[in-house]
Amino acid sequence: MDKIAIISDIHGNKTALDAVLDDISKRKINKIICLGDLATKGANPDYTIDLIKEKCDVVLMGNCDEPIFSKRAIEMKYWVREKIGDERAKYLSTLPVSYETYVSGYLIRFFHSSPFGLDYVCNPAFSNKDTNYLNKEIADPLDLFKNTEFIGKTDKDPIPDIIGYGHLHTQNIYRIGNKTIFNPGSVGLPSEMRNLGDLNDKTNKFSTVASYTIIEGDYNSKELGAISFNSVRIPYDISKEIEYLNNTDMPGKEKNIFILKTASINC
Repeated sequence: MDKIAIISDIHGNKTALDAVLDDISKRKINKIICLGDLATKGANPDYTIDLIKEKCDVVLMGNCDEPIFSKRAIEMKYWVREKIGDERAKYLSTLPVSYETYVSGYLIRFFHSSPFGLDYVCNPAFSNKDTNYLNKEIADPLDLFKNTEFIGKTDKDPIPDIIGYGHLHTQNIYRIGNKTIFNPGSVGLPSEMRNLGDLNDKTNKFSTVASYTIIEGDYNSKELGAISFNSVRIPYDISKEIEYLNNTDMPGKEKNIFILKTASINC
């Protein structure tokens, strides 16, 4: 059986990415698929882009990748755009928005957030009615399986059996309507939507760790067979990553440091 690592939302976090890739190597995993958001919010976006490009078999575009190669990013001297330079920004602009393959007879489709765009939200455990994502919330998880123009699909294309997507920064897996949906969580900026942001809450340590998912099965095979999903959590040196951030002149880095410490966006 093949082992496929699904990683997402690296967000320029060198320390977490190194820890996850080291774990992937120790497990002798065959392939790595990255679901986007390689660079923003971390101190080392140049490093993470280069390493993802080198190590991953498939890399998709995330909502935070798209603004980096825009004309506005250059005009505004966007911090991460200045840090990564023209060549890496051009690489981000070439990334596809979706990818699919068969594993043990199941058609698995991957994208960053949805088949409708890069910044839609489908969160089975949290309502976004009071957030900025209100108008882009997907209420019915089965909508994730739709064939849309955004991902280059029509009604004539097959409907996937499994969806893998990132964007939430929270790891989960569930079944609905004979389908499986999973999210590997975030390598570089994990969060739990219900965390209140209490720096004294010792249980935060179970959520601030990096995460990814391993799929085991027969890669690129249409024959029905065994398949499994392993949700992995990897601790890493958060203090080192915070040191990297403190040594930069990145605007708004305090918010990112807070999330690294608490796994909470409630700052």
